[in-house]
Order: sequence, then C-alpha cells, then structure tokens
Amino acid sequence: MAAKSTDYGSERKVKRREVLERKKAIEGIIRAASSLKDHLSYFPQLRHYHKNGLYIHLESGRGNKLSRHAKRYVQDLLKLNMEAPYGPEWPTEEKIKRREMVSQEARYIFVHEISNKDFNEVSEFMGKSRTCNCRGPTIGFVHYRFIMEEEVPVVYVYELQLEPRVQGKGLGKILMQLVELIACENKMGAVVLTVQRTNSLAMNFYLSKLRYSISAISPSKVDPLGVRKSYEILCKTFDHEARVTLEAAHDPG
Repeated sequence: MAAKSTDYGSERKVKRREVLERKKAIEGIIRAASSLKDHLSYFPQLRHYHKNGLYIHLESGRGNKLSRHAKRYVQDLLKLNMEAPYGPEWPTEEKIKRREMVSQEARYIFVHEISNKDFNEVSEFMGKSRTCNCRGPTIGFVHYRFIMEEEVPVVYVYELQLEPRVQGKGLGKILMQLVELIACENKMGAVVLTVQRTNSLAMNFYLSKLRYSISAISPSKVDPLGVRKSYEILCKTFDHEARVTLEAAHDPG
C-alpha cells in the first residue's frame, strides 16, 4: 500500500508540473504576442484596402496610448452602435467599456478613410515593410486582446465597430479575416468574441458569413436550462486542442 501511495503521489507531482509548464508556455506565447507594437507589420500589403468605393488605410494602436481624440471617437461610436442592442443595460456596460478601451492590454486596428488620389499615391508601399503617412477621418476600429481562455491562447475581439455609412460594404469581413491572420501568426488557438443575442445582424454576420460557432463555454451551452443570458460567446478555432476545449459539441473527435 505504501508503494502504491508513493507512486500515486509521484504521478500527481508529474501532472502538476506538466500543467504548470503548459501554463507557463501559454503565458509566454501571449506575452510575446502582446509585446509587438504593430501587428500589421506582419501584413504590410493589407494596410490599404479598396472595395465597394471605399479607400482605406489601417493603423495599429494601444489602449494606454490612445490620444484624447481617439478615446472620444471610440466612446462615441460605441454608444452610437451599442446603446440600442444593450437596452437598459447600456449605462452600466458603457462604464465597463470605457475602462476596457484604455487598458494596457487593449490592441487596436483603426480604420481611416482616404481619398482615391491618396490611395493611388500610397499604392507603391503595398507589399513592403515601409508605411505611409496617409491619414484620413476614422470610420471604425477593432479592439482585441491576447488572453488565455480555458487554458487556450486566443485573440479575444472586444469590439468591431464601423460607422453606419460604411457597414455592409465588406469591411467588417476584411477586418475579422485580418484578426484571424494575426491570431494564427501569433500561435493563438482561436478567435473568440461576445455578441448580444438581440443584435441579430451581428449574430448572422459571425455565424453565417464568417462561419463562427457558438462556443462550448457560451452560457446557452454551459447551462441550457438555466437563466437565459443576454449574450452568446462565439469562436473560430485553428487547432485540435482549441476545438476540443472551445467547440466540444462540434469536434469530430
């Protein structure tokens, strides 16, 4: 009995060490991804975008480095787009979002609209590591972070917000595909995000157009018979381990 007890204790120590080593490795991956100042540097050819009459320049940003103008823009666009979907929950949610947006962990891609002339002038920079100095009015942004979700390194998209006049032109799809590229480049297992159930356009956009899934960690999956939450957690996974953890019901085994 003593020998069996000793063996069991040794196995527990080995498993505990493996868990700690895995956690340390994931934290290292997240730290490395977060330390890069400009994730668009991986994809210089994607800094500029032209489709459906939109001429776009993309720029990286950090929550704790936002200018006063950028902070005001993010606040105003969030209120414009999200006050209705959140309904009576918005005043409380707005306070939370204002704290989140300036966090040191927050990473941004800002969308600037530029003229046809400016776009043609900067086309020489496409596919090169050099960046242009073109700037135009901001028309949207993505706020994302590198975090650990259920012991899986993921990119969590906190916000994808576009001004109403540029919605429906394919820009949202381009931005999410770029986030997915950033996730894969930085060895993340998935892209995860939260959507209000009442926001039917957003739910359709992610589930139907981008092929995201309702995650196994979403409230409706964790406790189907419980109190219905106002949101769903969606995900798109890139490896087997992430699928098993975040898409359990969808994993083919």
